[in-house]
Amino acid sequence: MNPNIQQLYNIAQKPERLIIGLMSGTSMDGLDVALCRISGHGQSTAVKLEAFKTIDYSANIKHEIREVFAKKSIDFQHLVLLNEWIGTLHGNMVLECLKLWEISPNQIDIVASHGQTVFHAPKILHRIERFGNATLQIGDGDHVAASTGIITLSDFRQKHIAAGGEGAPLAVYGDYFIFSDKSQNRIMLNMGGIGNFTYLPSSGNASEVFVTDTGPGNTLLDATIRQYFPNMAYDQDAAIAKQGTVNTALLNALKDEPFFRASFPKTTGPELFSLQYVKDAQAKSQTEGLSVYDLMATLTQFSIDTIAEAILKTMLPNQTYFVYMSGGGMHNPMLVEGIKSKLPQTIFGKTDDLGISGDAKEAVLFAILANEALVGQGTDFGNRQGVPSVSMGKVSFPK
Repeated sequence: MNPNIQQLYNIAQKPERLIIGLMSGTSMDGLDVALCRISGHGQSTAVKLEAFKTIDYSANIKHEIREVFAKKSIDFQHLVLLNEWIGTLHGNMVLECLKLWEISPNQIDIVASHGQTVFHAPKILHRIERFGNATLQIGDGDHVAASTGIITLSDFRQKHIAAGGEGAPLAVYGDYFIFSDKSQNRIMLNMGGIGNFTYLPSSGNASEVFVTDTGPGNTLLDATIRQYFPNMAYDQDAAIAKQGTVNTALLNALKDEPFFRASFPKTTGPELFSLQYVKDAQAKSQTEGLSVYDLMATLTQFSIDTIAEAILKTMLPNQTYFVYMSGGGMHNPMLVEGIKSKLPQTIFGKTDDLGISGDAKEAVLFAILANEALVGQGTDFGNRQGVPSVSMGKVSFPK
C-alpha cells in the first residue's frame, strides 16, 4: 500500500483528529485559520476550537487577488500564477500559526483548505443555457500540502456542483451536524461579503434543512468605502453610514433585481453585486449626486432589508425562532440593529453562544467537511436542490 494511503487510513481510524480549517472569503480580509479537535461524524460530530487566528492580507496580496476577482475579463496568465502562489502562501500562513501556537506540523492530521474564491457563476447569474453551475477557488491543495507537510483536503465546492448544487453555501452541513437542536428552530445567519443562512428546524429532520444566499452582506459596503476612502477597508462601527439618510428611490432600484424574486435555495456573489450594480441603480433612480454618507446608509439598509425579508419567508406563524449570527457583519451595529428591528419576535444571539466563535465559524465548518470526507457515513438530506447528500474534498498528499 502507498504510505500516503496508509497514513490517511490511520488518521480515519483515530478516535479524534486535529484538523486545521482555512477560509478566505469574498471580503478578502485575510486567511482564517482554525485549529479544531474533532471526533465522531454526522450528528455525532463534536468540535473543540483549540486555537484561531486571522492572518490579515497585505495590500499587495489584496491587489494581486483583485486583479482577477469577480471579473469576466482578466489576464489569464495572472490567474494561473496566482493558483500556485496562493496555495503556497496559505501553507506558509498555516506554518506561521503553528509556530505561534507552539505546535509541530507532525501533530496535525489534516488541513482543510477552502482556497480563495475568484469567480462564482451559478446558472441563475450567468444564464447561458448550454452551461450549468460553476465556481472557481484558487490556492492549489497540492501546494498547501507540499509547503506544510500535512495531508490537505481542498476544492470542496466542485462535488456540490457535480451533484446538482450551486457550490454554495456549504455551511448547511456543519451547521446541521453541530448546531441543530430539537428544542429550538434555529437560523444560522452568516454575514460575510454575501449574506446566507441555514434553517435548522426543531424537528431535527435533515430533509427539512435548507440553506440559501440572501444577497449582499458586506460586499457593497466594503467596496464603496474603498472607493471613497482608499485607506479604509470597511465602515468601522457603521460610522459613515450612521451620518447618512436612506434614499428610498435608490433603495427601491437596488432591490429591483430578479435574484430577490427567485425561489430558495439560490446563490450569488460580487459578480452581480458590484460597484457597477450600484452605479446602474443610481442611474435608474437618478441619485448619482448622493453623498457617500447617504449612499452608505442606503446600502446598509439594502443589506438589512434583503437579509430580513429572506429570513421572514422561512418563518411559520406562531413559532419561535432563534437567529445565531456569524461573519464580519455581526460587528456592524447598524446592520445588526436593523435586522433585529425587522424581526421583532425573533431571539438573537451569536454562534459564540453555542461554543464556536462567529469569526472562526466558516473555517471550522470546512474542517468539519474534511472530517466527513474521512469518516462520515453519509447523511441523507433528501433529494433536493441545494443540499446534495455527498462527501466533498479532494485529497493532496505532501509528497
